[in-house]
Amino acid sequence: MKIIRTYFLKEFIGPLFLALIVLNFIFILGYLVQITHLIINKGVDISSVLKLFLLRIPALLIYLVPIAALLAILLSIGRLSSDNEIVTIRASGISLFRIILPFLIVGLILSLVMVILNDRIIPYAHFAMRKTLIEVGIKNPTAALEPGVFINSFDKYILFIYSIEANKLHNVHIYEPQGESKPARIIVARKGEFIAIPEKNMVKLKLMDGSADEPDPDNPHIFYKLNFKTYFLTLNMAQNVDSEAIEKKPKDMTICELKQEIEKLKSKGIDAAPLLTEINKKISLAFSSFVFILLGLPLAVITRRREKSINFSIALIIICVYYLLLLACQTLSLQGYLDPIIALWIPNILFGSLGLWLTYRLCVY
Repeated sequence: MKIIRTYFLKEFIGPLFLALIVLNFIFILGYLVQITHLIINKGVDISSVLKLFLLRIPALLIYLVPIAALLAILLSIGRLSSDNEIVTIRASGISLFRIILPFLIVGLILSLVMVILNDRIIPYAHFAMRKTLIEVGIKNPTAALEPGVFINSFDKYILFIYSIEANKLHNVHIYEPQGESKPARIIVARKGEFIAIPEKNMVKLKLMDGSADEPDPDNPHIFYKLNFKTYFLTLNMAQNVDSEAIEKKPKDMTICELKQEIEKLKSKGIDAAPLLTEINKKISLAFSSFVFILLGLPLAVITRRREKSINFSIALIIICVYYLLLLACQTLSLQGYLDPIIALWIPNILFGSLGLWLTYRLCVY
């Protein structure tokens, strides 16, 4: 019996790691385009980009591990079932439940690992990524700027840049509001360049070949046009880039921190449903690995398909329905239509119940 269980688990572990590697590679490909853009076009140093890249991976795993587990179950057990190995085992008098039990234990272990990942590692990685993005913005301001949009990240000034190439700016418009019912001061330059001052949370903007509308101190409605070859402007970023003073968002918090925040909000008479939703989402997502294995096992035996396309189709349907239902329940919870403690567990309850019923029928009949 031990030999059979070991053989079945070996058939499952191989596809599990293979599916996880392939899925990670597919999702990471999208980040590679962003990474290339940051390094080549934005001039961000490779170490910062690599750090951002690594910090993104934990958030992917909470979704990819359950999907990989489902694919591995459908592929491995589906092949064994199509080769009539499971029929032979049942005909020899061995209970199918004894074969299934090790897979359920593996699913439970995966879920417990995912709880730790979702509670500790992912919040830390998410918060560290936010701080790294801010540090990148200080060292290389153009990395955080997009051409063709109004930028109000700097104190007192609003920027509009038509084109950004590395650290070089082209056709720069800067607006400095003067207050209500007063026209804004406008600076226009053909070219520009950022000079970072990280230790002061500031940047200097070197403008070239432009003009500035300077207001008359006695009459702010009267402006004088000032043409310049070179003009330096200091942009204060202190209000936006103090990484030590960044407040944690719910995604950055552990379950313990979320509970503490809930108590604070309740003491002030504030509804803490969004934080309760976040806690239950963390745990319910972690246990999706167990639910997917519980549901995938009987489906793989019943369908008895060797064709990978059939197994992929079944997996795709389960994944789409599960995550769409989870998203819908999360929305209903946030809007107050469902209790968060119940809402985020509905997908697991429905899919788990279906898996239990199919497993029971498979083992009994």
